[in-house]
Amino acid sequence: MDHLAGISAFVSAAESLSFVEAGRLHGVSSSAIGKTIARLEARLGVRLFHRNTRSMKLTAEGALFLQRCHRILGELNAAEQELSDIQAAPRGKLRVSLPAIGTILLPVLSEFIERFPEVELDIDFTDRKVDLIDEGFDAAVRIGETNDTRLLSRKIGIFHRHLFASPAYLTQVGRPESAAALLHHTCLLYRFPTTGKIEPWPVPEWESILSSGRLTTVSCNSIETLTYLALQGRGIACLPDFETKSALIDKKLEQLLLTEVSSPRDMTILWPTSKQLVPKLRAFIDLLISRLLLKQQRHEPDRLS
Repeated sequence: MDHLAGISAFVSAAESLSFVEAGRLHGVSSSAIGKTIARLEARLGVRLFHRNTRSMKLTAEGALFLQRCHRILGELNAAEQELSDIQAAPRGKLRVSLPAIGTILLPVLSEFIERFPEVELDIDFTDRKVDLIDEGFDAAVRIGETNDTRLLSRKIGIFHRHLFASPAYLTQVGRPESAAALLHHTCLLYRFPTTGKIEPWPVPEWESILSSGRLTTVSCNSIETLTYLALQGRGIACLPDFETKSALIDKKLEQLLLTEVSSPRDMTILWPTSKQLVPKLRAFIDLLISRLLLKQQRHEPDRLS
């Protein structure tokens, strides 16, 4: 605690360039501040101030130390605020960007609304990578990794994409035994709404297969539509496993090319480093983790993969 008191006294003296003013702020005499600074300088082994009877200014070492002290006190204040916020009920507006494949998140959203009625949830479903800071989002759920140093992140789940087709389609057209055999099938492709690009399938030589000009395709920007078309026997679709769980159990879809498809993908929630983890955001993150990631780790029947 002596160290923290010394830092606080130093910051006050450095900002006001006055031991008298620093003493007034801390409720002690200017000589007490001077002794505190002297002990701090002795411990650090450097002079923090140039001072004489008429003026006082920071040394180069003092200026550097002031920057670090601001960070230390800022972190301490943030920690105190965070602990205080934990006791508060989540409330206020929470603006969140979610991926277009949001089906898996819908039960979590419904539960969140029920459990935290004082939170005004504003949701934007898009495959676009929104700029959280410039566009004013509190958080975003994304698929895959992010390298934005302005953001903090937590992994909330894992899912896989696989190739699926209905038994009726496979009876009529046959089962592909390799990725190359897809050239003889109708492939139901997902097209990103904002870019118009086709989402690659996680199979060997996919780009060559797609660009060959020999592939029969149907494309759209809706996972739900692709799932429906696959169930109707219109072709093979690459779908997230959480979208096809019940269809597999009911034997309405079959999984294809098990040894050739490799597609584990992380689902991550991100938020700006500048935002404190206020109760509404903490509650949202905790619920996502408990309903998605922790279920996977416990191997419950409705896990993602």
